[in-house]
Amino acid sequence: MNILVVGGGGREHAIVWKIASQLKNGKIFATPGNAGISEIANSVDLISSDYEALAEFASSEGIDLTIVGPEIPLSEGIVDIFQRKGQKIFGPTQKASLLESSKAWSKEFMVSEGVATGKFEICMDFESAKKSLERSSFPVVMKYDGLAAGKGVKIITEEASGLLFLEDIFHHRLFASHNPKVLFEEYLVGDELSYLVITDGTSYLPLASTRDYKRICTGDRGPNTGGMGAYSPVPSFDRDLSSLIERRVVTPTLAGLQKHSIPYVGVLYFGIMITAEGPKLLEYNVRFGDPETQVILPRLKSDLIEVMEASIEGTLHTCRLQWSDLAAVNVVLASAGYPKEYQKGFIIEGLDSLPSDILSFHAGTRRDGDDLLTDGGRVLNIVALDRTIDRARKRVYEALEKVRFEGKTYRTDIAQTV
Repeated sequence: MNILVVGGGGREHAIVWKIASQLKNGKIFATPGNAGISEIANSVDLISSDYEALAEFASSEGIDLTIVGPEIPLSEGIVDIFQRKGQKIFGPTQKASLLESSKAWSKEFMVSEGVATGKFEICMDFESAKKSLERSSFPVVMKYDGLAAGKGVKIITEEASGLLFLEDIFHHRLFASHNPKVLFEEYLVGDELSYLVITDGTSYLPLASTRDYKRICTGDRGPNTGGMGAYSPVPSFDRDLSSLIERRVVTPTLAGLQKHSIPYVGVLYFGIMITAEGPKLLEYNVRFGDPETQVILPRLKSDLIEVMEASIEGTLHTCRLQWSDLAAVNVVLASAGYPKEYQKGFIIEGLDSLPSDILSFHAGTRRDGDDLLTDGGRVLNIVALDRTIDRARKRVYEALEKVRFEGKTYRTDIAQTV
């Protein structure tokens, strides 16, 4: 079986790593990939945003399954293109991807379908957003409507910082949108939880519970990032909470998609806040989380390819997932300056000195001859598994000290209080 993975981050490295550990015959291709992915998969020298060319490649190379990691290709319709050409692909269509690519569309969908969520207001221009800000009670959550790599959300505690964010969006076009929108959302208090399922649009299989850390600095300070670490499982997650999330969030979401004739195949990510009133949905993602995937897949014992194919074929109800009893902790090593401006091209050393049972999933890396270099904001994911979260946490922090590159940045509190 030949497989193509689209993407080049830590999430895609984890996907390729899991597939490589389970694939008996065939080849794995990746585009654009990274230095770590290229060690276990064949890098494809194509422009990864040229979806027509990727579909032609899949046809000419006899690709049996394409797996899409990032949200941008999904939002731009890669699945629709592959499906029109008769190519098997794992991921939602462009229409279904609106759940993530438009915060306004997804919020209106939540409310119309009775999904438990917070109150919100949508503003279409600077002046209306400014008026909304002036009458807000702080803190308030402000979100850019479109995709922003996890950086389009701010918790606003006073009017001045909110006004700066509005100016960035509407005047400076920070996220390069021609018709930007902003959402004001109720600030929900509680513990966050990443709840992911694989679905064929009707049936679904929950993945292992996980929690991620979005802010750059220890103590949940600083701007939001794509994610600075994660752990799994979440000790407070139990059968009762799972049932509540399914009843209040997952079931009405899938029922609403069916009602609107929007087929959904792939991973659906629910960002949940466990409030005093119960679980409420913060946002959807239409793909595997990053860095959550890096702690979920190492704990998955079931055949990932088999489950993905069942999702595409509509036979997911015949599958069951099995999980390791081990806990997993992931700490992201980032470049100094991330998520704002940062430099690339620093030599990475020490990966070869990590214990054999410590996993390293590459994100922003590349090879230059024999040298491994930094090539992005988030550079590496260091993952440890052990009998408890505390033990896994201790091991991952011991291991990451062996990895060296100029400007290495990481949080020191991943999985510290669980």
